[in-house]
Amino acid sequence: MDDPILLLRASLAAGERVALATVVHTRGHCPREVGAKMLVWRDGRTAGSIGGGCGENRIRLAALTALDEGRPTLEQVDLLDDPSLPDGAVCGGVMEVLIEPFGC
Repeated sequence: MDDPILLLRASLAAGERVALATVVHTRGHCPREVGAKMLVWRDGRTAGSIGGGCGENRIRLAALTALDEGRPTLEQVDLLDDPSLPDGAVCGGVMEVLIEPFGC
């Protein structure tokens, strides 16, 4: 079962706390499109993807905070060129990701 929404439903039915991260806006070049989803469980497990790498890890950490606080948040992931990285090594865009905690 890879569909994040089906996994969300199953997790809630099992009494688990989980956060749903959804890309709601992109600007420039981004690894995933609007609507991409990732689930984050309280123990740090994830399913789905909003793009991978440092940006995805940042969203995973923000999702854990949202679960702790029990409230949704909107996070911006800046993927613009970082001059300290070799050859830019980033996508060159910005994503906004809505994080919604469930089961809290």
